[in-house]
Formats: sequence, C-alpha cells, structure tokens
Amino acid sequence: LFSNEEIMKMSVLQEINPNVRNMKPLEYSILAGRLSQIKEELRQGVKKPYQEVLDVYMGDPHKGGVKPLSFVRQVLAACLYPQLVNSSKLPADVRQRAQRLLGRCDGGSVGSYTATRGIPETLIRVSEFITRRDGGVPSNPENIFLSPGSQWSLSILHVLLNPESSPRNGVLSPVPCHNTTTMSVTGLGAVVVPYYLSEEQGWELQVEELHRAMESAKGVCNPIALYIVNPGNPDGHVQSRKSMQEVIRFVSERKLFLLADEVYQDYVFGENSEFVSYKRVLSEMGPPLSDTVELASFHSASKGWMGECGLRTGYMELVNLDPAVMKHIFTMFSTDTCAPVLGQIALDLMLNPPQPGEPSYPLYHMETQNIKNTLAGNGKRAVEVVNSLPGLCCQPLEGGAFAFPKVYLPPSFIQKAKEAGLEPDTFYCSRLLDEAGLLVGPGTEYGQKEGTYHIRFCILTSAEIMEEVLTRLTCFHKQFMKDFS
Repeated sequence: LFSNEEIMKMSVLQEINPNVRNMKPLEYSILAGRLSQIKEELRQGVKKPYQEVLDVYMGDPHKGGVKPLSFVRQVLAACLYPQLVNSSKLPADVRQRAQRLLGRCDGGSVGSYTATRGIPETLIRVSEFITRRDGGVPSNPENIFLSPGSQWSLSILHVLLNPESSPRNGVLSPVPCHNTTTMSVTGLGAVVVPYYLSEEQGWELQVEELHRAMESAKGVCNPIALYIVNPGNPDGHVQSRKSMQEVIRFVSERKLFLLADEVYQDYVFGENSEFVSYKRVLSEMGPPLSDTVELASFHSASKGWMGECGLRTGYMELVNLDPAVMKHIFTMFSTDTCAPVLGQIALDLMLNPPQPGEPSYPLYHMETQNIKNTLAGNGKRAVEVVNSLPGLCCQPLEGGAFAFPKVYLPPSFIQKAKEAGLEPDTFYCSRLLDEAGLLVGPGTEYGQKEGTYHIRFCILTSAEIMEEVLTRLTCFHKQFMKDFS
C-alpha cells in the first residue's frame, strides 16, 4: 500500500512529458554534489591531501587555465563600453573592429535584439569563412543560422522527427558520444540507435558497424538521421577522407539526414591527421551525391581557439534542404528571438581574426600558437603517462579536447561499486575526487561497450594544470591498484 503523499508524487510524475521522464540523469550530478561538499570542507579548513580541487570534467579551456585571447576580449570590452572606441589604450584595429561590429547592432548597442538567424553581416562573415575553409566550395548565408551554442542546433530534429510516427523515429548516434546529444534525442521522443566506434582501431568509425546498427533498429524504430562527431568527443579520433566518403555513401543509400558536429575542427594535432569538413568531402564527390545528401554541420565559439564557452553561440549550416523545409526551420528558430549578441560578435572574431600587418596580429598569433602547442603537448603527455600505469590504456589522440582511457577495474572493486549503488567507473571517479581532489567524467556518461569502463578528462588546459592532473591520477591509481589487486 502507498501513502497519500506517495500516490500524489506518482500522479505528478505521470503528468510530466514522458520523453523528459525517459531522459537518463547525468552521472555528473552524483559527482557534482560531492564536489560542492569537498569545496565547502576545504573552505572550513578540513585537512585533505590537496588544497584545491582540479576540475577537468568539462571542455572548458578558461577553467583549465587557458588565458582568453587579448584581441577578442579587447573588442568585446569596447563593444560593451563604446567609450573605449575612442581610447588610445586599445590598438587601432581593435577600435575599428568594435566600431564596425557596433554599427551592425540596432541602436549601436549589444543590448539590442538581432535578426532571428543572426546579424546579417555576421552571417556573411560565417559564409565567407566556410568558403575559405572548404577550398572555395560556395556557402550561402541564407543557409546559415546562429544559435545559442552548437548543441542547441540539434533542435533541427524538431523538424526532422515526427512525434506521431509509428514506429518511432530514430537517430544513429556514436558510442561513446557527448551525453547531452543523446539526452536531446531522447527528450524529443526519438530512439537513440547506438553504433560503436572501434576502440582497438583508435576509435575509428567503421561503415560495417553502421549497417549493423540499422539492422538492430528493425522493428524498434525508423532511423531518419545519422549523427557524427568529428573530431571525436570524447574519443579524440579524426576521420579520414575515405571514412567520410563511406559515411556519405551510406546515408545516401539509407536515405538518412547527416548531422555533422564539427566543433573541434581547430583542435587537430595528430601527426598524420587533418580536419576536412563533411561539406567539402560531399562537394568533392560530385553529383548525384553532392546534390542530394541532406547535411547540417555545426561549429561553436566555445571550441575555437578563443574557448569562450560562456558566451554560448555557434552556427549551423544546412545543405541540400528543400526550400519548403527551410521555411519551417526558420519558423522554429524564430521561437528563440536570436542568439546572444556578444556571442555572435565573438563568433565573428573567431572566424575573422587579425591578419598579418594589423597591429593586433603579432600578439594574437603568439597566443594562439601557444594554445595549439600546449594542446598538442598535453595530448602527447596524457597518453604517455596514462599508458605507463597498470590497468589504464589510452588510444593515441589525434584531435579534440579530451582523453578517454579505458580503466580495467578489479572484480572486488566492481562488487563494492554495486553495493554502493553506483556504476563502477562512476565509483572510481568518486574515489578519485575524494582522495586526490581530481574531478573527471565516468565513461558510463558517454556510453561504452558492456563490460568496459573508461574515464574522460579535458586536455585543453595549461601545461602546469595538466601536469598536476596527471600527477594526481598517477598517485591515486597506483594506490588503487595496490588496494584492489
């Protein structure tokens, strides 16, 4: 029998959107609660083996000690406080850029709304960037939408998915994959159809696995889209042209919409790796594929070299969509008025940085090169240290902002985790947080093959912080293996 209070709670839960009820809670919430407690204990003077917590759970460069780019912050400052446009304390090109950007804002203020798709001139700048990046492949500003972060762009699924479809629509999503993506798909009432990246092959995407995933969906759902992350998050793999061509042929054959998350495109540091956009590969393949495969690609101001995560702006470019469908997408975007204006300006600056000969170029070049070199060094160092530890194994990193090593957990520890009511790798992360003051993400958050366990940590930090992260991980893991071997 249930009490009246319990019956009322069940009744309230039944009224919640079932798609929202089906969204899996983040493992982060478990760790975040303990993180808050530890920080409070440290403030109260409780003695621990560390003086502060290192948080490398998220891909947040500034939190990780990466300094904001001077040019970006100077222009943003002048846009927020226009009197600085006349200040000799700022370089001339900074003042000119701020003046030009403010001229695009209604009332000359970043506090004004913009057009729904974004500031028209900024849409043109985005289009020009895409054309340069893709070796001259044309980009139409009319096919570009600015959004509050790249993940928000996945709301295009509102247009693609039919909530009344039977069986339900499905989206093929990689495993491992950024957790908010799968939550978005589930929240929209669709089925996540997992396809597994091959860890043994450096997290390579194999087209045979895509065919297997489609077969697994029979009788369960009707897949309508394929979601790709390149460079990979959390795996750090960078796709080859050959792999991308196979994917494009696959989506054409299966009549799937291609969603290409390319927010880590600047973060490529593998010796034989390069980023090539799906749009460019599609164009190079020629008709009929280049005229028929429907594609949405995403990029973000959070993940370029500026790393301005808190400004929340990205863009989506659409390729080969029917004009009638484009009208509905515009209507959908209209419900959100516009992307944050400061974020739109930051995106403009990311895609159109200072050029040689301009006053800000030498410092900008030095700062961005330092970030690139640090990221590459951190990636190499992380793999080296992790692979030197018993029970840890990390595939070579080619790009992205994370390491995602496999953790071999002893049966006795797995049993303890079950007794604690936690996933084994979440329990490992909880112990790491408690004993070493290091916050990383458990692999279960991103998906993994059954019977395997992983951790994820951000490598886009300062070199000093990365060295401390690896030192703490090493000390903890060696003791952990002694305790449970």
